[in-house]
Amino acid sequence: MKQRKVPLRKCVVTNEMMPKGELVRIVRTPEGTVELDATGKKNGRGAYLTNSEDVFEAAKKRDSLSRHLQVNVSAEDYERLIAERAKVKKR
Repeated sequence: MKQRKVPLRKCVVTNEMMPKGELVRIVRTPEGTVELDATGKKNGRGAYLTNSEDVFEAAKKRDSLSRHLQVNVSAEDYERLIAERAKVKKR
């Protein structure tokens, strides 16, 4: 049987290439809200982060998501994403 190719994505904070399933996708929806995408299939512009609290804190400090998602991400949004990150299981 032919082996499937594993899709790789880059963490916007660490710049590491990792398998898509090991990263968490953050999406800017067409309405302009920023959400954590547990399925990896929501519509909108996405950015990938390593599922680590340190990485999420670094993204907040550098405001990386605002730059990559091309929308203003508030401190409250970062706090909500950090809280939701703990609930997401690896796929």
